[in-house]
Amino acid sequence: MRHEKQLGILLILGSAIAYSLSGYFTRSIELDVWTMLFWRGVFGGAFIGTFVCWRHRGAVGDTFKAMGRAGLWVTVLSTIATISFINALRLTPVADVMTIHAAIPFLTAALAFAFTGAREDWATWAASLLAFLGVAIMVNPQGTSEHLAGSMLAGVMALSYAAMMVIIRKNDHVSMLPAACLSAFTCALLVLPWANPSDVGTPALFELFLFGTLQFGMGLLLMTIGTRLISATRSALVGSLENPLAPLWVWLAFGEVPILATWIGGSIVMSAVLGEVLVKSWRRPLALEAD
Repeated sequence: MRHEKQLGILLILGSAIAYSLSGYFTRSIELDVWTMLFWRGVFGGAFIGTFVCWRHRGAVGDTFKAMGRAGLWVTVLSTIATISFINALRLTPVADVMTIHAAIPFLTAALAFAFTGAREDWATWAASLLAFLGVAIMVNPQGTSEHLAGSMLAGVMALSYAAMMVIIRKNDHVSMLPAACLSAFTCALLVLPWANPSDVGTPALFELFLFGTLQFGMGLLLMTIGTRLISATRSALVGSLENPLAPLWVWLAFGEVPILATWIGGSIVMSAVLGEVLVKSWRRPLALEAD
């Protein structure tokens, strides 16, 4: 059990690093958002689908059937979160989108308690509050209509993502990888009427391939597996490392220098996550000695 939790943390950490590249690719790829989402979904779905076929070879059809209604909900919520998130990044500064993203641990804990009765201990709650405070420090309020629209989309993303994590955790006896695969292809299908996939050149197509596999496919794959091994709230908390990392990559790649508040807030988030993991690791041996 202990090794499973450690593996879950590592998987979610890897997912956070992969997801944090979203701002970089969104800024780097000079295409309309719908064409970007289409190819991202195609490549991401193919990546996850290949993994599903390898892992469940000989029983792929049964694996898709086994996900049931919960898997369909995960598919829908993941699709909504994906479309909302990428559009938010195009309308709002990366750091501001990540500020709203920081509400995910709170939303996850609230939804988990409301629908599954799951309770978190003081260490996880304290770390979640500290992480939220850290990212709130990073906010740079603007009053434009684009900023407002982007913030609203980021809020939809956060709520959808939190609900998805609760469902995955509640149904941890079922593999939700097929749902992750379906969500990627569903996203591509939904945006196709507004996309222009045939207008993409070879260099941009290669970037889209990396966007779909390295960032989206890998991030969704690791998150789906890792959330089955640890609590939904803890998964959301470790995943919040994406928040300070996203503007960091944009700064390194494009010289979009984060303000001092971003550095301070990012340090607080990383300290909160590391502190929560260390506290629980320290308390576990003490509990075993007491037994």
